[in-house]
Amino acid sequence: MKNLFKKFSKTGVLVIGDIIVDQYIWGKVNRISPEAPVPVVEVTEESLLLGGAANVAHNIASLGGQAFIAGVIGRDAMGKTLIEKMEEKGINTDGVIEKDTRPTIVKTRVIAQGQQVVRFDREVKSDISPAALSSLLSCVEKCLPKIKAIIISDYCKGLITRHLIKRLLKMAGSKVFIAVDPKIGHFNYYKGVHLITPNLHEASAGSGINITDEKSLVSAGKTLMKKLDCGTVLITRGDEGMTLFENKNKITHIPTVAREVYDVTGAGDTVIAAFALCRSAGMSSKNAAIIANHAAGAVVGEIGTAVATQADIMASIKRSG
Repeated sequence: MKNLFKKFSKTGVLVIGDIIVDQYIWGKVNRISPEAPVPVVEVTEESLLLGGAANVAHNIASLGGQAFIAGVIGRDAMGKTLIEKMEEKGINTDGVIEKDTRPTIVKTRVIAQGQQVVRFDREVKSDISPAALSSLLSCVEKCLPKIKAIIISDYCKGLITRHLIKRLLKMAGSKVFIAVDPKIGHFNYYKGVHLITPNLHEASAGSGINITDEKSLVSAGKTLMKKLDCGTVLITRGDEGMTLFENKNKITHIPTVAREVYDVTGAGDTVIAAFALCRSAGMSSKNAAIIANHAAGAVVGEIGTAVATQADIMASIKRSG
């Protein structure tokens, strides 16, 4: 593990996708509003965290890798805050494009007594402009000599398109590992990538198979590999762990190592970040998935968007024997 972690510091990973601010409003509820049957939250604290593609890049940096990010944000106060926070975490933001016509995406969650009361999103989901796409691809091209992997973080907010992925595949060639955190409705975009990491719901939708047991799970995984011409599929299964599908019908079930699950927000970001970093540092897909599982087990034990560290992974491995 120490040798692996040393390699992380020399491994560059570019995250391209929808950059989001995760805003948390913390408070307590002592009464119901007299105006409507809703709780009155007395606000005690507010926090702004890196979300979406920014959280994936934060995980890369937190694990000791060289993190680069490319995406589009607004030329606004939230966008400025995002840039500052990413740079504080050691993330290279040269690939972030600021636009006046596209506000920074903000997801606001209200938490009271440890429970999410409501969430509201501020966003524009239309496709980015051709000019923004051209600027983005220019940034990616400049970044290519410094990286070994590209993670496509798709939140269906208008940045990830079929055309963009085709261009990325062509630019990367055979030298750069390309992984996708997929979203329902976009599975036909991902043909030819090296890895996709759907959860059960996404895997069901992408394969057209309702996953209800191990037999249907295996069928869905194999279907996705064939349908997308994808070398590796990693299906995350919540408290049941994850299942890795590789070429030659090789299937590995990996049980969860999480001690307690408080919040799965951002767990998928941690999984794909850890897997891509491990794989790019020379690990096999099976061992990369095992490490990603330990990393995810650390973040689901915290409320709110969280990231894993090398220490978290080592502690989890020691606990599991």
